Amino acid sequence: MREMAKDPFRTLDHVPEFDDIVAEIRRRSAETRAKIPMIADVAYGAGHAETLDLFFPEGRRDRLPVHIFIHGGYWRMFSKTDYSYVAGCVTKAGAIAVIMGYALMPAVRMATIVDQIRRAKRWVDEHIESHGGDPGKLTVSGHSAGAHLATMLFDDDSRPSGLKGALLLGGIYDLRPLQESFLAPEIAITDEEVERFSPIDHRFDPSVTVQISVGADETPPFHSQAAAFAEHLKNQGLGVSRTSLARVNHMSSVRDSGHTRHRCCPVFGTSAGICFGSVLIRRNRAGFDMRCQGTTMKALPASVCAAPKGNSSCTEAGRASWAYDRPSHPARRQAKPVTWAYRWSALLPSNE
Repeated sequence: MREMAKDPFRTLDHVPEFDDIVAEIRRRSAETRAKIPMIADVAYGAGHAETLDLFFPEGRRDRLPVHIFIHGGYWRMFSKTDYSYVAGCVTKAGAIAVIMGYALMPAVRMATIVDQIRRAKRWVDEHIESHGGDPGKLTVSGHSAGAHLATMLFDDDSRPSGLKGALLLGGIYDLRPLQESFLAPEIAITDEEVERFSPIDHRFDPSVTVQISVGADETPPFHSQAAAFAEHLKNQGLGVSRTSLARVNHMSSVRDSGHTRHRCCPVFGTSAGICFGSVLIRRNRAGFDMRCQGTTMKALPASVCAAPKGNSSCTEAGRASWAYDRPSHPARRQAKPVTWAYRWSALLPSNE
């Protein structure tokens, strides 16, 4: 077995600020629970860990888009309350946030966790309408092990999953290498679990649009697995885009995905936040596409993040800058380059 310090899957060895990031997201999560309307600990099953939290945007709740977030932790640490802060980004985009909880290994095996995630999604399908959500406007995201679990919600090509899109952030798609990692004595992934629950071996609902993202500073296995899984999905006919987030590691990616800094389009603020926003942002009624090609939104003046006339969240000057992706746009020269580029996906329909 490799030396512990050289294990590419052991996050503590490669993210020196790990403890600081965890402390920050827990603090932000407590703040989120205190200020955003929510219903905590909604049971989707009988088990102690089988609960989810609902967070709501301000205003009338009628046929709102719904976004599920699944936390990571190598299936053996963290909880839904550690990741409440993600709801800030989701609700800013006008959607209901569903932050899922699940039991942890090794107290349970992976089959139990996968079953819990699927039952939680079933609860959303059957009950979110009574909370003002539209189950027909459902997207999902997950980080690390949560990205792995998110794939289990659309890994059947024989019937529609009901998902419009998925963001998979720093995910694990082949469980085999973990059997020889630091996790071996902690959760002891079995050969049967590798065979049953490695997404790289599954078939998927071809109607789901998938964004696969990985931090540029993550270790090589995360990059190689992201590339292999993107190709696997493309070969099955799914719409797939893959991004590398500049100056981002395995933990800063999920930390930044929940930031709501930009005064004009508040779901943006960091490269990871932009990526997360691409799954959440809704198509505007004029049918425009929002683009961010090779730049970070936080480096731009507020007028660059624009919306068509009628969107009160943006300035009049901002409404004139939809052509920002033109190389000649003056604001573009003020932006810091990043290592990825993609066209905004409107995965959550507008409420009409």
